[in-house]
Amino acid sequence: MALINENFLKLKAGYLFPEIGRRVGAWTQANPEQAERLIRCGIGDVTEPLPSSVRDAMHAAVDEQGNRETFHGYGPEQGYAFLRDAIVENQFAGLDISADEIFVSDGSKCDTGNILDIFGKGNKIAITDPVYPVYVDTNVMAGNTGEADENGAYDGLVYLECNAANGFVPAVPAEKVDLIYLCYPNNPTGGVATKEQLQAWVDYALANDSIILFDAAYEAFIQDESIPHSIFEIEGAKKCAIEFRSFSKNGGFTGVRCGFTVIPKELTVKTSAGEEITLHSLWSRRVSTKFNGASYPVQRGAAAVFSPEGKAQVAELIEHYMGNAALLRQTCQEIGLEVFGGENAPYVWVACPEGVDSWGMFDKMLEEAQVVITPGSGFGAAGEGYFRISAFNSRANVEEVCRRIKASL
Repeated sequence: MALINENFLKLKAGYLFPEIGRRVGAWTQANPEQAERLIRCGIGDVTEPLPSSVRDAMHAAVDEQGNRETFHGYGPEQGYAFLRDAIVENQFAGLDISADEIFVSDGSKCDTGNILDIFGKGNKIAITDPVYPVYVDTNVMAGNTGEADENGAYDGLVYLECNAANGFVPAVPAEKVDLIYLCYPNNPTGGVATKEQLQAWVDYALANDSIILFDAAYEAFIQDESIPHSIFEIEGAKKCAIEFRSFSKNGGFTGVRCGFTVIPKELTVKTSAGEEITLHSLWSRRVSTKFNGASYPVQRGAAAVFSPEGKAQVAELIEHYMGNAALLRQTCQEIGLEVFGGENAPYVWVACPEGVDSWGMFDKMLEEAQVVITPGSGFGAAGEGYFRISAFNSRANVEEVCRRIKASL
């Protein structure tokens, strides 16, 4: 008899975003006459077209595939040199990151889950709460947790509460942990971590032989020049951190798929026998075995993001989405709601009106305003009492959402 991975049975009933989709689908079926009014501000999917520089590069790459002389078959699993070099030059200049420490993939969501392949059992894992659900669910699937309690918290994980009092950046724990998930600018709260706060985490990791898994998928949206874009801006981070980046939000690649992971060669761990080994070598071996690389046209498109035209077009996209965030933030403040985020990230994190919980707010917005938001409790117990609004939308839709929010609340 074939045996299953029973860790999957520990997962909550449904991943947050499919559950939102299910509820929206049920509402749409029950209210077909209002379906056209629906505006989605839930899932963080971009809405604006790919920059023309990216499209042109991808078209040219597809044309190359039509000629024997320029055809590309299997590429390097770790990524083409032209993209890895461009990433270093444009994203990590002056940080002493080398091109062969960059691993190109089909998205940072995949990498943040797949990275667990190179870590063993028995690690004590810390996550922020609220948190991007992928960090929790992939650890459940990997067997790194026990069962969930009635609040959805899993035995075996160390939850670091993020709240308004700490600016949604938790202090380092009093206990020793082995793996630490940090995401800044943060999804879902839109909070950011200062250089001093990240230095405290790096110092903790170095003192405790911990590894920081740093998700910087939203770094391009940082407006405050004092906020670090990379964990590797922090002294000592190359000895204790792995960073994940994405082209999804800055370049609009959610439907194209491209991201990358940075693993410095000086980041080492010890085996149970005491042998020191680099995580870089383990990840390279894992990638070579399980992945055949992101496609050539996609990588050409990603490289075009760093062209002069691409940089200008991406800047326009970011300005557009952050303008949306400012409108949403201002509207919620004007009606008396407590608001966070929306200043250095494309998410606005809002406290629910008194007497309304997160899923109650979801239902209220869907039924009364025909607007889809994300319930904060879907990101963890500490997210209860909040909801997230995504700024990824057209300006006309966001302006309409603002009008509906004012009318409903």
